[in-house]
Amino acid sequence: MLNLGDTGADAPATDLIKDSGDATFMEDVIEASKTVPVIVDFWAPWCGPCKTLGPALEAAVTKAGGRVKMVKVDVDQNQGIAGQLQVQSIPTVYAFYEGKPVDGFQGAQPQSEIEAFVNKVADLGGEEDNGLADALEAAEAMLIEGEAADAAETFAAVIEEDGNSAAAFGGLARAHMALGQLDEAEGVLNGAPAEIANAPEMEAAHAQLDLARQAENAGPLDDLRVQVAADENDHQARFDLATALHASGDVEGAIGELLELFRRDREWNAGAAKAQLFTVFDALKPTDPIALNGRRKLSSMIFA
Repeated sequence: MLNLGDTGADAPATDLIKDSGDATFMEDVIEASKTVPVIVDFWAPWCGPCKTLGPALEAAVTKAGGRVKMVKVDVDQNQGIAGQLQVQSIPTVYAFYEGKPVDGFQGAQPQSEIEAFVNKVADLGGEEDNGLADALEAAEAMLIEGEAADAAETFAAVIEEDGNSAAAFGGLARAHMALGQLDEAEGVLNGAPAEIANAPEMEAAHAQLDLARQAENAGPLDDLRVQVAADENDHQARFDLATALHASGDVEGAIGELLELFRRDREWNAGAAKAQLFTVFDALKPTDPIALNGRRKLSSMIFA
């Protein structure tokens, strides 16, 4: 049985907040809300009140400790779902549970009312097993601190208690990757229950595994830099340079090279630069500033 004593309750919550849009709203909100309530924040970059409400909502959702999740939708980029839900002004916030909207409000709100709203929505899902949630947070903290072996043990213990925990399966796979055990990580992902195969935590782990496999074959970083400097249109060398940069831990540098490759020839190798960018983004947390900045730059190139 899992020991739920000292689980590092001060560790940050994970996988609670993500960006979504027209293509993934059904999965991120409708399907996800059948398990836990989901709050959807409809916003836009130019909206002043959104810049205050969004962080306040995120803080309240994080404080709820996994009893509710949050999805953010940029209405400028996702007019389809905004239109379907009749979002006429922003910020607009909807709460979903069991696949349907159950509550909501428009406009900025005081922090106290935001927290009351989040707690009210969270209560729709009943009481969560806070012990398991705390254990997952502790395991994530262990990974950040470089204690991958301990993290793997904790993730495995959570799986013994909850065999459908996508966060635990994804975390265990990432722990194996941190230990250099890529075959073991692949085994964990392939052995997960089918019903959680498409969960965000699983997709992120799959993306990270793909990148780790590529890193095994990455060429010497300095040699690749020389190749690209000698011929800026050597697209394969630039792609390989991005792979080597990612393997070295320079994720931002890897994204930069892939964006440059996309700018030079977006159709090269059947759109390999764009596909690789999405793999890198998927491997990061949706709220990671590097991922958000990279997605914005890619979108500006696509729609230019």
